[in-house]
Amino acid sequence: MLDSKMIEIIKSTVPVLEVHGQTITKTFYQTMFKNHPELLNIFNHANQRQGKQPAALANAVYAAAVHIDRLEEILPVVKGIAQKHRALGIQPEHYPIVGENLLAAIKTVLGDAATDEIIEAWRQAYGVIADVFISIEAQMYNEATEQKGGWRGFRRFIVDRKVKESEVITSFYLKPEDGNEIASYQPGQYITVSVKPENQEFTHLRHYSLSSAPGHPYYRISVKREDALMDKPAGIVSNYLHTQVEEGDILEISAPAGDFTLDQSKDTPVVLLSGGVGLTPMVSMLETILQNDPEREVVYIHAARNGSQHAMNKHIKGLTKQHAKLRSYLIYESPEIGDNCDKSGFIDLPWLKTVTDSQADFYFCGPVPFMRAINQALQEWAIPEERIHFEFFGPADSL
Repeated sequence: MLDSKMIEIIKSTVPVLEVHGQTITKTFYQTMFKNHPELLNIFNHANQRQGKQPAALANAVYAAAVHIDRLEEILPVVKGIAQKHRALGIQPEHYPIVGENLLAAIKTVLGDAATDEIIEAWRQAYGVIADVFISIEAQMYNEATEQKGGWRGFRRFIVDRKVKESEVITSFYLKPEDGNEIASYQPGQYITVSVKPENQEFTHLRHYSLSSAPGHPYYRISVKREDALMDKPAGIVSNYLHTQVEEGDILEISAPAGDFTLDQSKDTPVVLLSGGVGLTPMVSMLETILQNDPEREVVYIHAARNGSQHAMNKHIKGLTKQHAKLRSYLIYESPEIGDNCDKSGFIDLPWLKTVTDSQADFYFCGPVPFMRAINQALQEWAIPEERIHFEFFGPADSL
């Protein structure tokens, strides 16, 4: 534990981190990858280029400084990050590398303002925080390994089926090469895929939500092909999966992880809202509710650009016809000729109030602008925070 003097010093750096946090974390990543290029086999290169990872780390460092004397208050966030670390294969030996380069970045950016006293306080604080992560992740590794059908690290799976769901989304049905059991999972969780395309120097890891209810002898992921857009390059892994991986090929994946999960202990109404490929965890949740609690009221709302980019439309329509307690709605931003939807444009609060119950639990996932709009609408509606649940694809952002 940190003594009161060290805590006071860390808290005194909060205003500085608020101003210089992202500069520090950008410098940190540049320095660390220069000193340890092997870590590029773990970190998402696209998130680095787009600044998402440095921004997320800056937010995490800032939160740690603010809560340094009461870290238990940010434990849920720590556990969410630890889930991703376990899925990626982060090991205890990685933490000293991160600590050394983070302190060096603080010193580089702040210069003489980063006194020996401040650096020592952050060295001690980082040690405390790293120990928390290492302890939590060790427990997660054990749970992933010891559960029925579980494993540690990456396991080889055969692409049993490859199904085109829309112009941009394709599903992959994955069965274990060894023919043994696979671990179950909570609806909303993800698996992590490890690939090394022929033209790439490093291995690339990506998290993909499981898009079907648990209980099958396979895992299903539904992947959006990320095409190049203006200054944003095409997605390396998504394009590799779409264009290079075929039925019968092998993919290496880590055991299911994630803390964005459906609360199955409740019987309150549920509203599931998805935008684009954000439907993947929502479909898993929806199928689970219909299988395990068919009397639970559920509304599923999906927003897409148009019908050609809308995945699993027939599947959801079929489920809606079969289950009296399910109502589903479609919103297309720019409907094309022949598209049938319940609303064009975007989801807004007046419309949302006409089709959902304010006493429901709301789960949503999709592009960040979609999520910000939904979150703002729910807050304006005064939905309690404990009934608002969401998941970011990639590093955690702020709504």
